[in-house]
This record gives sequence, structure tokens and C-alpha cells, in this order.
Amino acid sequence: MDNKIERREFIKKISTFGLGMGLVGASAPQVFADGSPNEKIIVGVMGTNSRGAAVAEGFSKLPGAEVAYICDVDDQAIQNGIEAVEAGGQKRTPEGVKDFRRILEDKDLDALAIAAPDHWHAPASILALKAGKHVYVEKPCSHNPHEGELLVQAAKKYGKVVQMGNQRRSWPNVVQGIQEVKEGVIGDAYFARAWYANTRGSIGHGQTAPVPSGLDYDLWQGPAPRREYKDNLIHYNWHWFWHWGTGEILNNGTHFIDLCRWGLEVDYPEQVSSQGGRYAYDDDWETPDTQITSYDFQEGKTISWEGRSCNGQHIEGNSVGASFHGTEGSLVIHGNGYSTFDNDGNELKKVTVDSGDALDTTGPGFDLDADHLANFRDAIRNGSSLNSPIEDANKSVLLCQLGNIAHRTGRTLNCDVNTGKILDDEEAMKLWSREYEPGWEPTI
Repeated sequence: MDNKIERREFIKKISTFGLGMGLVGASAPQVFADGSPNEKIIVGVMGTNSRGAAVAEGFSKLPGAEVAYICDVDDQAIQNGIEAVEAGGQKRTPEGVKDFRRILEDKDLDALAIAAPDHWHAPASILALKAGKHVYVEKPCSHNPHEGELLVQAAKKYGKVVQMGNQRRSWPNVVQGIQEVKEGVIGDAYFARAWYANTRGSIGHGQTAPVPSGLDYDLWQGPAPRREYKDNLIHYNWHWFWHWGTGEILNNGTHFIDLCRWGLEVDYPEQVSSQGGRYAYDDDWETPDTQITSYDFQEGKTISWEGRSCNGQHIEGNSVGASFHGTEGSLVIHGNGYSTFDNDGNELKKVTVDSGDALDTTGPGFDLDADHLANFRDAIRNGSSLNSPIEDANKSVLLCQLGNIAHRTGRTLNCDVNTGKILDDEEAMKLWSREYEPGWEPTI
């Protein structure tokens, strides 16, 4: 059976579905208590070489929002962001700024959207919160677990809206599929699987080179201790260096591990193990290109992640996705759709919608981003509940980070099921945080 639903009609019902775990009725701060719900939110976007340009265009198209600033350390990326806003139809041309900290002084700025490299996500978010701004931060919300803790604390301290860009929390058919899992369509769900498969090439061996004109490399490094510029680092390959990036499990796994945790209704694991390595090429890539990570929870449930950065063979007919398995069947998420199966493999129901190219590095586009951005806008304007508030989103990010720590230490981690903290392993806990460039340490 092909069950297509009207997207706009369904989105009206999302608030009744329980978008997070225990989040129904949890309201965002009432920040426009004396203003009109029709008032515009004024946004600055930080990091617009790729994903950030899509975010900027999304906000430029969003009714009730306006992009005032495009911030990037690279002149060309600033131009990319400005052109994206223009393509979105915004009449006002945003101002291009290299150092995002300058725009935080603007009292008319309501929010900062952050799509810079991972090592900037939490430090920039915290600086924005301290300046009284709301924050929309792309996944992952932090480079390491300690930064995630600080960000959650800062959001509570300053009372601002902080939403992570795990947009599938707002995709109508995904919301419906997750709700069906919770309601028992596959019986008692006890196992969930997340995956990502791509065929990335080698990044080679970088050579020390002059910093390109128009790039402020010192500001690009920001909180990270200084390293010399190499020609295979910017703008994308930083993902595969521990110093700045977090590997595929946080680059793409965050989205799908988050769905698994959401559907199984679990928080912190008892044990985490991870196997894999850099197999495909001999180059500078440090994070694993193949990673199999398992999370066991005290509720008697398990999540598995399979990431293959250099072998794009599909799983369940899709390069990316998540599936749930229970006592009476399975449910597979595919794009903004899903299918249910009985335990004999017979498809019982299929919900579909066009979802674009899942491997587009800029994201799925405004058609699917729109609801997540609108949810952020509405939380600012009238206190609507967030679909991915930072205190919940950070739990999924922490799962991914624990997978990396298990991989880097080469052993199973035992965790506190109430906090996620690693137990009785001083070496592993050294990876809970990082060193910072002096003077750049994030504080709340």
C-alpha cells in the first residue's frame, strides 16, 4: 500500500506527536512576550562555504525571518552566502563580515546560525548566548563531550532558544514513522540500525603551503591550537582530522543515530564498542573510513551504526537511513518516508515523498529544512516547543562522540546510564575534552 500524506496538513499535527522524549509541553523561552508573533527575527549566518549557504538561503525564504549578516573567514564563502540569500528572494542584501564576533554587538540581531567547522560549533554558540542571542547550530553541536556539557549549561543560564540542525526531527513523514515505532507498530522495538555509505576519494598527503588570499586562517582555527596551513585541509577535508573534525559518525551519523535513539526512547548507554579503521587509502585521513559502533542500553535495547565513507554500497536500498526492529516486525526510514514489514519480510505499508539527493553536502534543501527553521523561528517568537532542543540533541551527539572515543582507545567503554560519563577509564576520559589555543577556552 502506498500511503501518501499532505505535508502541510500533517505538520500541523506534529506538536501532538511528542517530537522529543518527554518534550511535549516543554516550552522555549518567551522572548517576544511584549511583541507581535508577526515580528521578524533577524539572523546572522556563520560559515557559508557549503551547508551554511543553504541555511542562509533557507532563512531568506522563511516568512518572518531576515538574514542581516553573512559571516565567514573566507571572502569567497562570504560571496557564496550573499548570493544564496539573493537566490532565496530576500530584497535586503546582507552585510558580509569576516569575524562573527563583531555582529554579536548588534542589538537588533536576534539569532546566530552556525555552520562553521565542528571545532567552532560550541564555542561560537556559547559566545552568541553570552551576547544575548538565540542559536541555531548545525550538527554536531560540539567537537567533544565537555563542550556539549558547556553548551547545555549556557542555554539554561542565558535562557535563549538553542536548536540543533538535525532536521529530520521536523520532517513530517519521519515524525510519523517514529511515532508509529513508539506506538508499537512493530511490537516491542529493541534494536535500531543507522547507516551512511558514500564513495569518497583520497585526500592525499598535504603539503605546507601559503595561506590563500582572502582566507583568515588564524580566525578559521579559532579555539583550536595553531597548526600550519596545508593544501588538503580547507574547505572540507578538516572533517577527517581529529584536531578540527569528528569523522563520519558525527558528520552524517548524528542524523541517523539520533533517529534511533528517538525511536527507541533511550538516553545514555551502558556500554559502547567500536571497530574499524582507515582502510581505503594511505593518506592524511585520521578518522575511520569504516566504523561499526554498538550501543547497549539498560532498557534491553541496542543501537548499531555502520559508516562507510569510501564504499557506497546501499543498505535497504538507500545510501543513508535508519531501521527499527521489534518483536512483530521492522520499520525502515528512507528519506522523508518509511516502510513497515512483518517478520517474514512482507511490506505492509509504505509512506513516500520526494526527498532530494541524500548525499548533497549542502543538505536536502529548503523543502525539507523549512519546517525545522520555522520551528526555531516560532520558538523565538512565541515560545513554541523546539523539535530539537539542545539538551536533548546533545544526548545523540554524545553517543557519536562515545563511539569515537571507543574507537580511539580500542576498547569497550562502560558508561554511567544517568549521565553518559565514562566509568573507570582515565585514558578514555582524557578525550572527553580538548586543549585550546590560549585565550580561546570556552567559558559560560
